[in-house]
Amino acid sequence: MKLIRALRSGLVAAIVLSAVVVPADAHAQRAELERRISRDTLANGLTVIVVDNPGVPLVTIEAVVRNGSFTQTPDDQGLAHLYEHMIFGANAQWSSPGAFMNRLSQLGADFNGTTGEERVNYYLTLSSDSAEAGMRALAAALRAPLFRPDEMDRERQVVIGEYDRNESDPFYHFQRAMGKALYGDAWSRKNPLGERDVILAATPEKMRSIQRRYYVPNNTALLVTGDIRPDRAMQLARDAFGGWERAADPFTERPIAAVPPLTASKGVVVEQPIGPVVVMRQWHGPSARGDVAATYAADVFSDVMNQSGSRFRRRLVDSGLFQSIHVNYYTLNQTGPITILGETTPERLREAIAALDAELKRVGEPGYITPEELEPVKRQRSAGTVFSLERPSGFAHQLGFWWSVTGLEYFLGYVDAMARQTPADLQAYARRYIVGKPSVTGVLLSAETRRALGVTEAELARGGATP
Repeated sequence: MKLIRALRSGLVAAIVLSAVVVPADAHAQRAELERRISRDTLANGLTVIVVDNPGVPLVTIEAVVRNGSFTQTPDDQGLAHLYEHMIFGANAQWSSPGAFMNRLSQLGADFNGTTGEERVNYYLTLSSDSAEAGMRALAAALRAPLFRPDEMDRERQVVIGEYDRNESDPFYHFQRAMGKALYGDAWSRKNPLGERDVILAATPEKMRSIQRRYYVPNNTALLVTGDIRPDRAMQLARDAFGGWERAADPFTERPIAAVPPLTASKGVVVEQPIGPVVVMRQWHGPSARGDVAATYAADVFSDVMNQSGSRFRRRLVDSGLFQSIHVNYYTLNQTGPITILGETTPERLREAIAALDAELKRVGEPGYITPEELEPVKRQRSAGTVFSLERPSGFAHQLGFWWSVTGLEYFLGYVDAMARQTPADLQAYARRYIVGKPSVTGVLLSAETRRALGVTEAELARGGATP
């Protein structure tokens, strides 16, 4: 998954999958995905996706709900995340404190949940002979949580503990300041962790409001991967979830407005006790449902820029201006960010930013990316997609993300789309979203370094301004 939170201090490991044997033809790769992935929709609207992989006698059962921070207003930032914690509390079938967790432990399940911008997921990994019991347990949690006040008091403090741990991380403060500058009034929709005062003021009724609106079968996918036959998994899903009543489409009743565009470049300076200087520049990227073609180009463009021999890295890293630099696009339905994250030294900060500015003016020019650079990147992307099939639990998370954010068809067509990318496609993407477009330029540095350099937000905004 292309999460910006993975870009700590600009150090990102590239996984080369050249040893993986996959079909050479993109259409053959799609056919393999179609063969391995079984899909159905129950009468109540629940999507069921099954991937049979009998290599290890384990099954991962995952529920994915189209919820997360993208549904939040400023008044409920973090409640989707708190709800995720509450799902493992008491429910109508296991109503006493700790009873549901004890049941999962009896099943030998490894379980967790996560909240992102555009999806919330809950998963159990357990032995395949416990698949039926695990599916019924997950159904009970999703369909009838109790939101006991005593458990809510406890989980509020758990979430606040996460908040405290994040606040101890210098990079968290930097990301938060950048996000607020990049998204403005829409920041609440990009803030899964939430706000402390909102979390502390949450009530069981607020949880029930989320449940009534979003936790309905026609807004949920059930993914089953591992050592289980598709026909058996489908039958278990019908038995456990078939009685869950369909409800109104939450996004018909409460549509999600488009993220307002960034109209002017901005600068951000965050002081934290660190030695090097971290530089970040961000733009509004394409929407996965608004400009689908550009999202594919964005991925390939980023990969080419990150290659050790790319012109981009030769100019900025091999020259010694940056110690590391990484380009990333995070696919979202609601305007994912394009990010360049680099690390430099205080004495080279201004020179490094000036060189980055100059290089960014060139990335949309013909010849900046060559066909020879493009081909190995596309092969690595294709190999990674098919390779992920062999990791059932991780593949469930991957499929769940794409189902929620883009729809499963996007994922199934991904390899074909990669194969079609040309240098001209990447140039068009760069010109539309990066070259000369409003951006946010930020630096993370110590207070002492800032005093010595005198760097200001206005100076950074000018560097990222439209020419």
